[in-house]
Amino acid sequence: MIRSETTRNILNFVVFQAGWLICILYPGMPAAGLVAGLLVLHLLLVSQKRMSELQFIGLGTVLGASLDLLWFRSGILASADGEVLLTPPWLVAIWAIFMTTLSHSLDWISRKAWLPFVLAPIAGPFAYWSASKLGAVILPELVPSLMALAIGWLVVFPLLLFLRKSLYPELQQ
Repeated sequence: MIRSETTRNILNFVVFQAGWLICILYPGMPAAGLVAGLLVLHLLLVSQKRMSELQFIGLGTVLGASLDLLWFRSGILASADGEVLLTPPWLVAIWAIFMTTLSHSLDWISRKAWLPFVLAPIAGPFAYWSASKLGAVILPELVPSLMALAIGWLVVFPLLLFLRKSLYPELQQ
């Protein structure tokens, strides 16, 4: 386990970015498996409260993957592979690796009550737009899709921070 909080946060940010990029460039089971390995690395080197963080990651991953499935089913997102019955494993993996950032490299966002409501509706849709430009997902109707993603992130991101604060206060830095 790494002792320096700064070093842990930097490693967390780098691991998240690597996991996101791997899943976006190579969407599929191998990418999801690699991200599972990155999660283990995170838990071994970065996490200070492994069991609590693992529970929080699981909760947020289920919520995020459910939201993505809703977006696929409602036509906000589409897959080049056709109809999506369940959230693709590589997207579930992105949610899992993203959840690690909320207690580490992105924890600073939770320190100002208004900040998640400003950043989430911009950053969330930007990630999906970026993924669409790299061919991982399709935004069938660009503006309506981005607006729906913004609304979803306006709700889910502050909700995740609230759940962390309420259910896992030991995860706050």
